Amino acid sequence: MNSLIASDLFRHFGFKGTKGFIKGLTYPGFRYTYFFRKVSEHSGSSFCSLVYRMFLRRYRFKYGFEINPDAKIGKGFYLTSHCSPVIIGPIKMGSNCNVSHCVTIGRGIAGERKGRPTIGDNVWIGPGSIIVGKIIIGNDVLIAPNTFVNFDVPDHSIVIGSPGKIIAKENPTKDYINFKV
Repeated sequence: MNSLIASDLFRHFGFKGTKGFIKGLTYPGFRYTYFFRKVSEHSGSSFCSLVYRMFLRRYRFKYGFEINPDAKIGKGFYLTSHCSPVIIGPIKMGSNCNVSHCVTIGRGIAGERKGRPTIGDNVWIGPGSIIVGKIIIGNDVLIAPNTFVNFDVPDHSIVIGSPGKIIAKENPTKDYINFKV
């Protein structure tokens, strides 16, 4: 098991090793993340790539997850089970990030924010949140549920509301991100 998959497994309830891997595969969030990592690892049209893409597609429809295989997601990615997030395009996301259910992360199509977001380390994205455009979300940021973000967010902040309001706070994700790697 490679280090990215091992770190993702650990983020899901602290599981380790083969026994933990087998148990982790019973959780839809980790199962989808596992096949996402394998598709990203095996590009091209090899037999392994086709098999991993087939499984990823199956779980995309079964669980409602939609993450572009070209997305660059750091170690320790936590995807809430049965969450149906949509991550459109090759975004960049740091380590130890949590994505809750009904989250949309996508590109802005016009204006000065045309492009895709870059998300830092230790970011918790709450249910129903929308992150759009060429913006930078700093490290150690908590994005509250149902928040619309289309602006840059500095490190050590909470973003709340629609339109979002930034509140500076030291260590806002302390009790939200567990089993950091």
